Amino acid sequence: MKQPEPDFWVLEYVTITKDSRTDLVVAIGGTEKAADILQRTGGFLSVAGPRGDYHRLPHGLPTEQQRLKATTASHALLAAGHSVHLDPALNMLVTPDGEREAALRYLARLAERVAAAETSGEVAEVLTEVAAPVQGLLPLTREVVVRAWTAACDLPGALGEEPEPIARLGDTARSMSEAARVILHARNHAARPAQRPATAPEPSRVQSSVSRRR
Repeated sequence: MKQPEPDFWVLEYVTITKDSRTDLVVAIGGTEKAADILQRTGGFLSVAGPRGDYHRLPHGLPTEQQRLKATTASHALLAAGHSVHLDPALNMLVTPDGEREAALRYLARLAERVAAAETSGEVAEVLTEVAAPVQGLLPLTREVVVRAWTAACDLPGALGEEPEPIARLGDTARSMSEAARVILHARNHAARPAQRPATAPEPSRVQSSVSRRR
């Protein structure tokens, strides 16, 4: 005898995530009891949407406040027996190494992609990830170096008796900008469509041309 499938009440599941379009933290699904927990423990607001009511955090909350409220609400829901999916980006209890490990995996994938590239266009795509002006890895890293340089210069006594090592961070930031420019130039070159080499004239046509000249 075939075992019947159990009935799952999908709407009882609660998903807490950050909407990429509005940057609002929203909670979708759940029962009235779940709605009560969201409002009491997380400060979520009930909103009427086109496909039914949902909950969201207030506008303008700092990112850390969003994470704190979302994490608090999700654990209160779990403690009350609800099934919850919390976006990992909102989970304050994720280990600090999680983001670092994700960054390392991303770099490893880029290395694998460029090693397996079969066209110059595929190489150009990886170089874009490295040196894109706004979201490229190198410009973002340069921004970290610049901020570290600024912070070190502003801290009392940070330079000590040997200011040169900190001062050279400014030169390093400029070198990183130049490196990004060079990489983008190479990226643009690799992204150009390959041009076919000019074909040599056929020997018979060359001989005919020489004969007419004589």
